[in-house]
Amino acid sequence: MNGDGRAALEQIVREESGLVLAALIASCGDFDLAEEAFQDAVAVALERWPRDGVPQRPAAWLTTAARRRAIDRLRHDAMRAGKSAALRESELARLAEGGGEPEPERTIVPDERLRLIFTCCHPALAPEARVALTLRTLGGLSTASVARSFLVPEATMAKRLERAKHKIRAAQIPFRVPAPDAWFERVQSVLAVIYLIFNAGYSATGASRDERRALCAEGIRLARILAALLPGEGEVHALHALVLLHDARRDARIGGDGAPVPLDQQERTLWRHEELGEGLAALARAAHTGDRGPYQVQAAIAAAHATAPRGAATPWREIAALYAELERLHPSPVVRVNRAVAESRASGPRAGLALLEPLELDPRSRALLADYQPYHAARADLLRQAGLCDEARAAYTRAIELCRDEPERRFLERRLAELCDPSSRPPGDRYGEIGGG
Repeated sequence: MNGDGRAALEQIVREESGLVLAALIASCGDFDLAEEAFQDAVAVALERWPRDGVPQRPAAWLTTAARRRAIDRLRHDAMRAGKSAALRESELARLAEGGGEPEPERTIVPDERLRLIFTCCHPALAPEARVALTLRTLGGLSTASVARSFLVPEATMAKRLERAKHKIRAAQIPFRVPAPDAWFERVQSVLAVIYLIFNAGYSATGASRDERRALCAEGIRLARILAALLPGEGEVHALHALVLLHDARRDARIGGDGAPVPLDQQERTLWRHEELGEGLAALARAAHTGDRGPYQVQAAIAAAHATAPRGAATPWREIAALYAELERLHPSPVVRVNRAVAESRASGPRAGLALLEPLELDPRSRALLADYQPYHAARADLLRQAGLCDEARAAYTRAIELCRDEPERRFLERRLAELCDPSSRPPGDRYGEIGGG
């Protein structure tokens, strides 16, 4: 394939794979079949587009090609299983027609991808399985990337995904959106999926800028749709606020050396102030509902950074208190790490280290954080600031071992080389907040 054709296909796969897969899964009712058919369609495109040119509607072309491949696979499997001709043709007709879903449901949830997210978040599935399955299918993330989001080994996540798919097949969970009065039991999982789709782009390493931007844009788009569908849900508005406040800073997050720039050191003129205003307005709507949950607290943290007139005026005590509230609402080792960093900026590095110490003593937390690179990098920085050079050296070494981002690796290697050198840069000049750039 020529360069233009291959680039066009890569862009379509990156931007539209979720939509195509959502339509296929809704039609055929099988995750694996949909993914295999989509990959078959991409392979066909690699053969035909150089000869015939890129179609005017490439996503529709891929959907049609994938549906045909799925029909071929179903017909072959049905014949091997000895299904009756009538039953086989009924199933194939449903797939050929796109699933035959009732029109009112499409009106309630107008986006195919959001509809499938509600489907994946069925109460019969374990909460972590709902999120993981949707991320793998609609977020376009690899199993390894999803595993990193959950701080578990890739093999563990692969088994978890397979169990979720088996559960859907065995329990015959329908691929449809529930009635609006049954949405509440799924909303928290839906919010988690949307935020992780956004965060996969916001915090991704090893992905291109276009890939990261597409994931962020998808998370924002889905959050905006959900906020319109559920105007009385405070946490929905809070999530919408959170992704907007984060995304508004995207142009200032990366320095000239390619390394992330802490929030309080970012060039504020590069922030997208229209998007910041939209995020603050969404946060105000969330607060108006009186429903203060984890997303509203996280959005309040982002707003505290966004409204500080300059980096030196960042209200670290307020932010540390918000992280303490977040930990009460949603206790996790990752939240504790963020809280420790904020507390160190408010009260000094030893205050932050005191918050991290229980994580080292708790076997489960220690296991979860063993391969979580931001934890080791943040701990190393706090140990350095506290003058504990030997412990800082070990933490920096572990952070470098786990680092997948080359500019970040170079920064940490410089930090390690400068460790406890009086001529090194002043403390507190790197990790303003884990993942908060």
